[in-house]
Amino acid sequence: MSTPSRQSAAATRRRAREQQILAATRQLFDESGVRDAQIDDIAKAVGINRAIIYRHFSGKEELFALAVESYLEELKGRLEEAAAGAGKDPVDRLRAVVGAFVDYGLEYPAFVDCAQTLMRRPGPELLEQVSEGALFRLGRAITACLRTLKETLDDGIASGHFKVEDSALVANYMYASGLGGLQLARIGMLVKESSPGIPTISRISGEQVKKFLVSTAVSLSTGP
Repeated sequence: MSTPSRQSAAATRRRAREQQILAATRQLFDESGVRDAQIDDIAKAVGINRAIIYRHFSGKEELFALAVESYLEELKGRLEEAAAGAGKDPVDRLRAVVGAFVDYGLEYPAFVDCAQTLMRRPGPELLEQVSEGALFRLGRAITACLRTLKETLDDGIASGHFKVEDSALVANYMYASGLGGLQLARIGMLVKESSPGIPTISRISGEQVKKFLVSTAVSLSTGP
């Protein structure tokens, strides 16, 4: 076997091992939650020593980033399907796209946890813990996922339905605020005052959060 062939075979084996590790990570996240999934658990699921994981990934933060990439690839398909099924009206499409985003987050809470964990990291700190290649893959997945939302906003601007100056900024804001709303749905509780100075707890459902996020997205886009 020639040297290039050996290198090609080694690269193929390396990619296969990385995919195996990422698949095990994703499965553990979905089954046990992000907080309870440890590097040792991932290594055990794959049947390897934890040291091998660090040969492929810089650490748990990088696994978070690439696990989010996996979720975003699925979410992208959901958003595209929702937009295509909603027809040409930009407002209907926006409702469908935001609704599909919320539905996906409710179905896969580990996606919300992973994405929020990464967003809480300052940029310079994240660059120290995650390789440039992994960050590039994550950024590409986020922009691909947000493309459907941005295109919906752009179509609404062109038709006069939406009053938005920067569709990219609004799409990113909706993504970030949507993750926050999904965390509220995870908690399932609201804090209120029953009377001045007296706190009380009330329940909130995922469907209530979805309705609120959809209506807020439409209001933000259509303007006062």
